Amino acid sequence: MNVSVNVSSPIVAAAATCKPDASIAIHFAVGQCSLGSVLIGRTNKGICAILLGDDPKALVGDLRNRFPQAALTYGAEDVEELLAKVESFIESPGRGLDIALDVHGTTFQRRVWEALIRIPVGSTASYTDIARCIGAPNSVRAVAQACGANAIAVAIPCHRVVRSDGGLSGYRWGVGRKRTLLEREGLRC
Repeated sequence: MNVSVNVSSPIVAAAATCKPDASIAIHFAVGQCSLGSVLIGRTNKGICAILLGDDPKALVGDLRNRFPQAALTYGAEDVEELLAKVESFIESPGRGLDIALDVHGTTFQRRVWEALIRIPVGSTASYTDIARCIGAPNSVRAVAQACGANAIAVAIPCHRVVRSDGGLSGYRWGVGRKRTLLEREGLRC
C-alpha cells in the first residue's frame, strides 16, 4: 500500500505494494531520541520503515532483513529531514505527522494497519476492536501478529492497541516504549 497520509487524519488512501523487489532503493538514516535509536527508511514512494531500538547496528540489520532484495543507502538530505520530523513527533505526538508512507505487507496486514492509522492520538483500541473494525472478529491473534509485523512505528500506531481489559501487552519495540508513547499522548498506563 502506498499511503500519502496526514497521520493525524483518519483518511487513508491505499494502493497495493506487497513484496519488495530488487529494483527497490531505500535511503535511510539513524538518529537518537528519548526512546533510544530510531531508523527511518524511505523509498521513492515514501517512508517504508521507522524502527526503534537500543542498537543502531541492529536496526540496520532489521531493515536489511525486512527488505533483503533492496539496495540500501545511508543518508540523503531529505531522509535526515524526515528523521527530524519523526523524532519531533515521538517527543510531541500532538503536533501530528504529515508524511507519505510506502507500506509493504499482506492484504490482511494492510487492512489492520489502515485501522490503526484511524486511532486518534490520545486514544486506544483493543485487538478485538481492530478485528471487528476490519470485519474479521475471529482474527484477534492475526491482528496482534499484524501489529508485530508493522515496520513503521509511530506513523502506523500499533502502540495504541491494548488488551481488552485496557492493559498494555506486547510491543515489537518494547512495552516500556509503548507506555512512554501512550503517556506522551496523555494516557495513563
